[in-house]
Amino acid sequence: MKLIMKFGGTSVQDADSVRRAVNIVYDRYSEHDLLAVVVSAKRGVTDRLITCAEAMINSKDAEEVADLVSFLTESHLTTLKEVAPDFYDETGEIIKRRIENLQDFLFAIYHLRELTVRSRDYIISFGERLNAPLISAALRQRGIPSMVLDGCEAGILTTENHGDAIALPSGEVRIKTRLEPVMKYSVPVITGFMGCSEKGVVTTLGRSGSDYSATIIGAAINADEIWIWTDVDGIMTTDPRMVPKARVIPRISYIEVMELSYFGAKVMHSRSIEPAMQKGIPVRVKNTFNPGFSGTLIEGGEQKDSRVVKAITYIDKVAAITITGAQMVGRPGVAQHIFSLLARHQINVMMISQGSSEANITLIIEAHQVRTAMDALMPLKERCVFRDISANEDVCAVAVVGSGMAGMAGTAGRTFSALGKAGINVMMITQGSSEVNISFVVRQEDGPKAVQVLHDEFNLTQMEV
Repeated sequence: MKLIMKFGGTSVQDADSVRRAVNIVYDRYSEHDLLAVVVSAKRGVTDRLITCAEAMINSKDAEEVADLVSFLTESHLTTLKEVAPDFYDETGEIIKRRIENLQDFLFAIYHLRELTVRSRDYIISFGERLNAPLISAALRQRGIPSMVLDGCEAGILTTENHGDAIALPSGEVRIKTRLEPVMKYSVPVITGFMGCSEKGVVTTLGRSGSDYSATIIGAAINADEIWIWTDVDGIMTTDPRMVPKARVIPRISYIEVMELSYFGAKVMHSRSIEPAMQKGIPVRVKNTFNPGFSGTLIEGGEQKDSRVVKAITYIDKVAAITITGAQMVGRPGVAQHIFSLLARHQINVMMISQGSSEANITLIIEAHQVRTAMDALMPLKERCVFRDISANEDVCAVAVVGSGMAGMAGTAGRTFSALGKAGINVMMITQGSSEVNISFVVRQEDGPKAVQVLHDEFNLTQMEV
């Protein structure tokens, strides 16, 4: 079996976590599987790197660098000594050199008083660069031959969109050529979250970047499966903090995961699923702290069970931008102008609703982008493209997701009937053409109640039958 295993930050955050991860790899290695391991930075490290890098622009004496260096050195070398004492000197020197390299780069930012997107990507890639040698040493300590590759060395080529790069198809052959020979005699440990442009410049892959790295690699080498190891038992029917009786979903389709991710669920990012979906490679989400549990299997097909709905998800940090005016009625290109301006300012529109009269358009965007969106669209108002624009930040978005909804009459009626009985007013409704998702907007204070009501209405606590 050809298998990619990705370990998230909480799964490799300390010596005990690393030992668990090594045991998981060893179990598959002893079964003679061909393995590659993708690792994230230790939990919290990337945030510390970002904070320090940004502080250098205005820092008085760069004392933040000394604090960061001390933290990184102690954290990684202490764990290394516990999990790989026989390789402490050799691997410790690698880690120390990389920390010195990072320190020099941060001082350069301090003196230049400038942090470019390229520099930022280079700096935040160090979380994975420091952790990968540690994990590889721990594998060797257990008797598993291993070597370390960064994302670029592994063959991941990306666009030059720093901070949110996308894998290029041209990298697929490169990954296959570089990794498959190595996997025959060793378990490569690959830095997640990073790749490089065709010019060799370091890039990072954005949200869930290490998951994305794993599926890029898995697709390139035609892996039998990709396992995502995290700190939860799998993908859940909803956030258990809102609904304590939420349960793990045993099987779910690619498209359902993409919809859940898009609407705020903390599962694999939709972009991370695409490489596996294109090749039809199953993805398993499992818990390093409960490795015997089956987790969630993500694969093709509709994966229907006795319910038409699989999960409910919720986003609270959104805002509604409403654009009104009779000037828009029958006027071609208004929507194009609006979306072009928003795209130019890197504003993602999550939902859209337009009245049948064409006299109003409502957009749902992330709350922190409201001011930018309002400013971006103001020139259209000044040109009388529309009459008025307003923002409402007292809203949240809820999505009902399930492939069983496709072609099944009555799901929307059941959804909104349950909300009406609970006294929840729905302000906006959209449904995707795939019929896998019905999403709507309610007041901020009604969001958690809406999730609970619908979780009960569709009986999601009960295991599938």
